[in-house]
Amino acid sequence: MEWLNYHHLYYFWVVAKEGSIARACERLHLAQPTISGQLKQLEEALGEKLFLKAGRGLALSHAGLTVFQYAEEIFGLGAELREVLKGRPRGRPIRLLVGVSDLVPKMIAYRILAPALTMGEPVELVCEEDSTDRLLTALAEHRLDMVLADEPITGMARTKAFNHLLGTCGVTLFGAPELAKRFRKGFPSSLDGAPFLLPTKGSGLRRALERWMEEHDIRPLVAGEFKDSALLKAFGEAGVGLFAGPTAIEAEIRSHYRTVVVGRIPAVTESFYAISVERRVKHPAVAAICEAARGKLFAGGNPSL
Repeated sequence: MEWLNYHHLYYFWVVAKEGSIARACERLHLAQPTISGQLKQLEEALGEKLFLKAGRGLALSHAGLTVFQYAEEIFGLGAELREVLKGRPRGRPIRLLVGVSDLVPKMIAYRILAPALTMGEPVELVCEEDSTDRLLTALAEHRLDMVLADEPITGMARTKAFNHLLGTCGVTLFGAPELAKRFRKGFPSSLDGAPFLLPTKGSGLRRALERWMEEHDIRPLVAGEFKDSALLKAFGEAGVGLFAGPTAIEAEIRSHYRTVVVGRIPAVTESFYAISVERRVKHPAVAAICEAARGKLFAGGNPSL
């Protein structure tokens, strides 16, 4: 078995934090050739270039970023161990790195992730929003603990990961009061020709809505298409068109965007997944998220009109 030289890793970690070998030399009280030689040996052992030149300093390469994140954990735990052995309280929060797919509504993301912040132990939550594909790449590189997505990862994906279903809920149609009043009576046939604000093509919700509309012979007037669900709802609040949202957060949408319910579509559902590299969830914060989502957020039925 090949062993990692932690002296080399420590020098790399300090250089990465300081941004240059010269500043690392000052901090470590070592000569520049010593640190440069240690970095070279680490790169040779790992078979990767860890730094790139950036002006007068250094920037982490793609591989260097991965190594740095592991080094942060390793030396952070080492510092914690020293504090524990000295009899001091731990105090170091659990770090939770979450990638949120840009197709997941921000309100639902907040409701799903919030239980991690009310655990018995302090949690440092770090969120990154991007496309699901990019987030899954980061997950595979262990730069994320979980990805929150609206669709499961399939067997065709290049990333080996596991889906943890958080819950499924129906969809509610909302609208500004005056607009909703026009189309609420006679729902759903009244929606034929109504102005709609829709998610962009390719999203799971867009496909499900289009199937439902086709089944009910509804031909909407598409007033806008949005990738950002919060922006879509802001246009909905302004009365530009009707829009769909998860029934699980119906009350929040009505209150925050000052809209009313036009009708509910239980046949159209949205599902949300925590995707991780663990078949069985071990991260305590991820476990808390899964438990709260299944037991509370998605446990109830549809609210009444």
